[in-house]
Amino acid sequence: MNLHEYQGKELLSSFGVAIQRGIVAKTAAEAVEAAKQLTETTGTGWHVVKAQIHAGGRGKGGGVKLAKNLKELEQIAGDIIGMQLITPQTPPEGKKVNQVLVAEDVYYPGASEPNEFYMSVLLNRATGKNMIMYSTEGGMDIEAVAEATPHLIFTEEVDPSLGLMPFQARKVAFNLGLSGAAFKDMTKFVSALYKAYVGSDASLFEINPVLKTSDEKIIAVDAKVTLDENGLFRHKDLELLRDLSEENPVEVEAREVGLNYVDLDGNVGCMVNGAGLAMATMDLIKQAGGEPANFLDVGGTADAARVETAFRLILKDPNVKAILINIFGGIVRCDRVAQGIVDAYKNLGDAIQVPIIVRLQGTNADIAKQLIDSSGLNVLSATAFQEAADKVQEAIA
Repeated sequence: MNLHEYQGKELLSSFGVAIQRGIVAKTAAEAVEAAKQLTETTGTGWHVVKAQIHAGGRGKGGGVKLAKNLKELEQIAGDIIGMQLITPQTPPEGKKVNQVLVAEDVYYPGASEPNEFYMSVLLNRATGKNMIMYSTEGGMDIEAVAEATPHLIFTEEVDPSLGLMPFQARKVAFNLGLSGAAFKDMTKFVSALYKAYVGSDASLFEINPVLKTSDEKIIAVDAKVTLDENGLFRHKDLELLRDLSEENPVEVEAREVGLNYVDLDGNVGCMVNGAGLAMATMDLIKQAGGEPANFLDVGGTADAARVETAFRLILKDPNVKAILINIFGGIVRCDRVAQGIVDAYKNLGDAIQVPIIVRLQGTNADIAKQLIDSSGLNVLSATAFQEAADKVQEAIA
């Protein structure tokens, strides 16, 4: 589950991470009031207006701008709120901006040049350890830094059973070339950041940039936070931060009815029971020359109602040219699944305009095949993986 920048910063602050202070606003008038409030508490006269969407690269799309007075701020906030912001991480049509973060200007006018760093905390799946990734090249796309200057990217792996050790935090500060007060502040910053990552059951914390101000303070100027949904049962307060308007509406609908669905960019819809089989099915589609249009795990109760709901979700994608149903009948009998498919097909009527390939294996698979073949519907049955792949290839040719 992704958080907005302002939500991520609030979470960081609750764990003792120093942040760039700001107030969220949904209208230009609210933005002006937020700026006035910030001026009273921080003394800043300039403010940064940041679009709040779940995507990076907002500055490149015109979603992050500096306002030097209240009139300018009102104009900028009015322009950003309601715009379709297009960045390298949004869909081609962009995302609508519903709110902005009015933040204090931490790049003090007339002061010495500040330093910007990159820092993230994530899981290294290859080693099974948490990892702090950091660089002296903050404010830039980390992918570009990795490609052009890989020697400027550092990593520090943390054993989850031990936690972040003090010497590791000092090592990060040393590799970033810090000394004096900034060195001490960075060690505190790194320790608090790691504590926030573990304490919130996050899968990613990315701060770009981490700023060393002209007065030697270390603060988070940005915050990209992704929480592990499997850990949300321990954080009911964080679950309330979900912004459904920022999420794929089909994925939201699927979650509400208990289906595991992820939208993809392909042309073959998938309906499978079991995540492992779903991944194998997606490989099968690729092998057949197609591209999976979704990941959809219907679980162990693939009855008629559940199958019909899954059909409706898949058919919302206009790019789907065929649907592959791949079910292993262990917990659920194959003949019941087959009957569910037939019933769902009849209920949907003309809504299904694409061929459907069904591969059922397991308990009563032979009966299931007879049910499908005798249904008179545009449903093709398959027994082997390769047979299913061949039929998918024919359907999308």
